[in-house]
Amino acid sequence: MNEAVLSLCCSLGVLLVVSLGYSCIKPNGGQCIKIHLVYFASAICLVAFLPTNIAKYVFTELTVSLVGAMYPVYRATRAVCTPDDDDDKEWLQYWMLGGVLFMITTWVDDVIKQNSVDTIWLGSLLFIFYWLYFPLTCGALVVYEKVTAPYLGPKLKPLQRQMNNFIIYLQQMLSNAFHLYLVWIIFMFLPASLKRIVAIAIGTVYPTICSITAVATEEIEDDTYWLTYWSVYGCLFLIMDVSEDFLGRIPGFYTLIIFTTIYLMLPMFRGADKIFRKVLVPLAGLHELLVLRDAITIKKQMLKDLDPERAAVVQKSIAKFFDGSTSDSDPSVLKEELMQGWGKIKLPNFKIPFGKAEGGSSDEPTEKTNLV
Repeated sequence: MNEAVLSLCCSLGVLLVVSLGYSCIKPNGGQCIKIHLVYFASAICLVAFLPTNIAKYVFTELTVSLVGAMYPVYRATRAVCTPDDDDDKEWLQYWMLGGVLFMITTWVDDVIKQNSVDTIWLGSLLFIFYWLYFPLTCGALVVYEKVTAPYLGPKLKPLQRQMNNFIIYLQQMLSNAFHLYLVWIIFMFLPASLKRIVAIAIGTVYPTICSITAVATEEIEDDTYWLTYWSVYGCLFLIMDVSEDFLGRIPGFYTLIIFTTIYLMLPMFRGADKIFRKVLVPLAGLHELLVLRDAITIKKQMLKDLDPERAAVVQKSIAKFFDGSTSDSDPSVLKEELMQGWGKIKLPNFKIPFGKAEGGSSDEPTEKTNLV
């Protein structure tokens, strides 16, 4: 019991250091190579030479989960709620690589059996996760600028379109109850370790590809969509990682994980957005910040969809409604103002092929018109 408490305290201490480092140090874009060399040299020394009786309490699965998933989930949730767009891309770049690391850890955990090797692996993984978003290294940004944007992004866009078509085909196929039952029977006979790999692959491969293509575009909506997904999926991954030792052997556990992942991922459900707004945002205390971002998003969309004159009228009506201090804030009064404004809109002049001209003449054909 004392060892468990000590391990928990060490994990929370590492999390505190990580959060302070991220909050207090100003990012430099990761352009200084010397800082990267010093960081990895320090990491290698700590992982290799830290005494075993200390390393076993510091380099644990809990520490890696806190630094690699829980803290990034909080920062990503905050990024989605803030009006700034740059932090969305910043944390989406992190989760692109985080998804790949989740897949690697799934395979390595099944291979490593010795405790000493496992401690080294967990320590290495801890420093790699932190390197991705440490303000002085900004590893995720460096990988994106040097590898993802110039090489992976252009090649993965056609692959994303193919996978979109495949997902649509898969949805149509699985709508047949017999096909769905057959797939479930085959999946149930797989070993638990293989089920875990399949579950994590479904939750990371396609979203990683979509995230890479989303970051490569100027639009922010797709960045926000996939960052919202990663925030919720990170929580699901933590729940699976903690509970699978107790529930992993129960039939249907990984099936439930897969169906939950599909619910979070597919746009037809928008499950990630629902859970994000109903669960994560209230837990993080960011509801007011999210309301502010939604208001800014509505304003941007209004300015995009309406002409400037009508946008100004609608914006004025919305301001009156939120003010609520005058009788003009009544919805029925605001509706009347908007409807009256429609009468002031100048429609373009169209030439009517048949009708009376201003001078009284008419171009309308008569029975006396000469057809020959």
